[in-house]
Amino acid sequence: MNSTSTPVDAPAQGVWEELVTVALLGTERRPPAGGVPGREAPVVLLDAAATETVRRRAGLRPARAAARPEPAPEDRRPALPAAAARRLAMLLADRPGAGGGGRRGTAPDLMELLPQWLAVANARGFAAPPEILPALLDAARGRTDLRPAALAFAGPRALWLARLNADWRFALRAAPGGDAALPHPQDTARVQRLWQEGLFAERVALLAALRAREPAAARELLVTTWGTERAEDRLMFLDSLRTGLGAQDEPFLEQALADRSRNVRATAAELLSALPGSALAARMAVRASACVALDRTRETPTLTVEAPHECDASMERDGVVSKAPAGRGERSWWFGQLVEAAPLGTWSARLGGRTPEEIVALPVTDDWRSELHAAWCRAAVRQRDAGWARALLGAPAAPEAGGPGAVSLAERAKLLGTLGSAERAEWVAGFISAHGLSEAFQLLGGCGVPWAAPLGRAVVDALNIARDAGSYPWSFSGVMGLAERCLDPSEAGRLDALMAVPDESEDASPGAGGYWAEAFQRLVTTLRLRAAMAAELGAA
Repeated sequence: MNSTSTPVDAPAQGVWEELVTVALLGTERRPPAGGVPGREAPVVLLDAAATETVRRRAGLRPARAAARPEPAPEDRRPALPAAAARRLAMLLADRPGAGGGGRRGTAPDLMELLPQWLAVANARGFAAPPEILPALLDAARGRTDLRPAALAFAGPRALWLARLNADWRFALRAAPGGDAALPHPQDTARVQRLWQEGLFAERVALLAALRAREPAAARELLVTTWGTERAEDRLMFLDSLRTGLGAQDEPFLEQALADRSRNVRATAAELLSALPGSALAARMAVRASACVALDRTRETPTLTVEAPHECDASMERDGVVSKAPAGRGERSWWFGQLVEAAPLGTWSARLGGRTPEEIVALPVTDDWRSELHAAWCRAAVRQRDAGWARALLGAPAAPEAGGPGAVSLAERAKLLGTLGSAERAEWVAGFISAHGLSEAFQLLGGCGVPWAAPLGRAVVDALNIARDAGSYPWSFSGVMGLAERCLDPSEAGRLDALMAVPDESEDASPGAGGYWAEAFQRLVTTLRLRAAMAAELGAA
């Protein structure tokens, strides 16, 4: 080889890129270098590409051999039944159609049934087939709502795979069913080593798993490195204390109120206010009580409000944000935060022993009613107080469509979350019967699956009324989609009559009857598919 020769592992710059460009543009527009234009040009291009491919491969240096990975941990759960495994492969292979909110046809949306399939499989305690894990992790990567159930089903092998593929690293942050790869809480040496040396995602998973089993041990582990953690990491770690939150966490959270990060201070204050017996809750009760009084001199006892005139340093330390959002008055902003953080038991003692229903029914002066009731709504959700939630929701058929204290549909949905599943379903069924489906979607999303019989009947009856009114079904596509996933499969037989194309009235939208028949056919088909899925998994 002379001094001008090109070594094998140093190919000429840009040769491959030039060949790709010629192939994209076409040989008629750009003949290959050194080739003759015309019919022979494509052959010349392919020959050059073949030669360049061999040269590029021959020029690669072998990589250094890496250590063989440790074998994947064993999953001792029972194997999935063969029919259920085939069903899972079908669910994972399905891809939602590219169509919008219009006509969807009669085929079920299989991908939307995957969360329910996973819930039943996890309840039955089955192990995921190893060959299905890559597709399952890919599905969970694209849908964060799917991750907890998917990782629980994937088991310990999900963590093993996540350490080998960067695309699946999300599994290291939360693997409810895969914590077999994490050290046992009693193995303090391994726990300490992983906490000190592990990746951030591994440390989050460790703290969450330890908190679920031994809350005090998780808190003490966090204390050991709290002062050296980054602010964003402290916030994530502090959030893990929501699991198993109790009075024993108060000293640590009180110290966190002095943290240099505003977000950490706010989270610590929120957690303390969720403990009605905490010192912070008592301080907030004093402040909130000073703002609300009962005027007994009027013909009807009335609540009067005197919002704070300033936000002092002690209030800020206890989590009150001093700067109000744009368009919001400072005093009402501070007042709402005080009432939200005060224990709800404060008000019965402050207002003559009245019940939550009696307190909510009291008139409020000077247009403070909405602000006060909205703060009570947030407090009821934070403190998980079902009694106050019922009072603020009111009767589902009330003219105000949600009760005196709920200022928005989102607030009503959150209040319903504090009630038991049966009571929640009954309230939403009453709401739909009185007000229809136009505002029910957000409320339905928080109801247990499958829907209780009264709720299912209320939804189907409301859909039938909408059909008779002649409107198009995609106006209710969100509710119809929920019905496909949440309606009890046993209701399928009752819906057969709705699959027929109804007679259209003169004022009905053209063709709406056919679309409704199609939508109900898809609903029935989906319900029967869900019943088959449950049978394959051996669930009643």
